[in-house]
Amino acid sequence: MPSSPRSPRRAVKALADWSPNRWAIASGGALSTALLVGLPTDVLPNPLFTRSVPVQWWNYPTLAVTAALAGVVLATYIREPASGHAPTTGRLTVGGVLSFFAVGCPVCNKLVLLLLGTSGALTYWAPLQPLIAVASVVLLAEAALRRLAAMDGCPSPASAA
Repeated sequence: MPSSPRSPRRAVKALADWSPNRWAIASGGALSTALLVGLPTDVLPNPLFTRSVPVQWWNYPTLAVTAALAGVVLATYIREPASGHAPTTGRLTVGGVLSFFAVGCPVCNKLVLLLLGTSGALTYWAPLQPLIAVASVVLLAEAALRRLAAMDGCPSPASAA
């Protein structure tokens, strides 16, 4: 019986077969994601951005898991000889955007502020942010699992000459 397109066993095997180059791409992708999400949300303190509401304890693990999963998914897009190439999905993009909204300051988000006002952002949006963080991580994990499990199932075509 063929294994599922999101088989954890196939995903772990794919990770074990990664070259140092692919791991470097994953690390770079994770670092880039951490900076792209962490700096403007001020989860990573910096002089360019500030928050009106303190960073919550769960913002740090959400950012770390988001960065790691995004790095893994991004690394599956590089082509190497004899490697697989699975169809693209929107889970990485949606998961990353959700993570940005999840860890961001609830009253610093102009869209939320415009729709709900300051009290609405704190009353309605802030309690939803941990749920959005979970949805983000689930989408990113699903994307990573599917991409990794499919790596051995869709070999890349030889370069066109």
